[in-house]
Amino acid sequence: MSLNVLRWISAWIILIPFTYKEILQNLAYVKKNILTIGFMGVMTISTFNSVVYYALNYTQVINAVLVLAAIPAATIVLSSIMKIEKTNLFQILGLVLSIIGIGSIISNGEVQRILSLSFNKGDLWMIVCVLTWSLYSTLLKKHKFKFSQFTLIQLMVSVGLLFLIPQLFYEQSIGLEIKFNKAFFLILFYVVVFPAIAAYYFWQKGIEIIGPNRASMFIQLMPLFSAVMAIIIFNEKFELYHFAGAVFIVSGIYLSNKKIND
Repeated sequence: MSLNVLRWISAWIILIPFTYKEILQNLAYVKKNILTIGFMGVMTISTFNSVVYYALNYTQVINAVLVLAAIPAATIVLSSIMKIEKTNLFQILGLVLSIIGIGSIISNGEVQRILSLSFNKGDLWMIVCVLTWSLYSTLLKKHKFKFSQFTLIQLMVSVGLLFLIPQLFYEQSIGLEIKFNKAFFLILFYVVVFPAIAAYYFWQKGIEIIGPNRASMFIQLMPLFSAVMAIIIFNEKFELYHFAGAVFIVSGIYLSNKKIND
């Protein structure tokens, strides 16, 4: 939890020199939309990230990835309910193919591993993550803010930190200490630059261009990239189920980006 708090504090410090002028120039507009922006910040910066770390204390990674695979489905449902984006047959078929691909990769091609999963406390908390991220994605499409992506991230982080900082003090109060060594700062640098600033920027930009339904399908690439990184970093073998899963995922993304009249 402490790492999560410190990464967003660091991100806030890095972004403020580049965003404060735009915030001041659009202060009235910011005030008008602060409830929506703040809600998005709480959903992602505060809730999603913290709950993922918390849930992984009680569940296996394979369970967590399986539950997160439901984000595209939840996004499509929410987009339809909120009348933000219509769902077409290609998106539904692409979603099915991608889920099959994910199941192949995270189960090592063994169907029994999926069928034998039992939901525990951590699994249920991961469902909260699915709902918060899907809601954030749909709101991004519904509310087209007139300032830059970095400024939107800055505002979301500003509100999100109000709910994160107390976690840092709580962990210190119960004796959990942070070891400020070289490894810690290298990890902090990575999570600030890539999963925090860069990932949120490109995600928001992607939704602005192609919408939440199609953008959410790319989340299905996470298990694929995880497998590739494990092969490169940990010298794990590339098995047949990796190839099969990759084919299904890529096919699903391609299909979900097609239009009915193609």
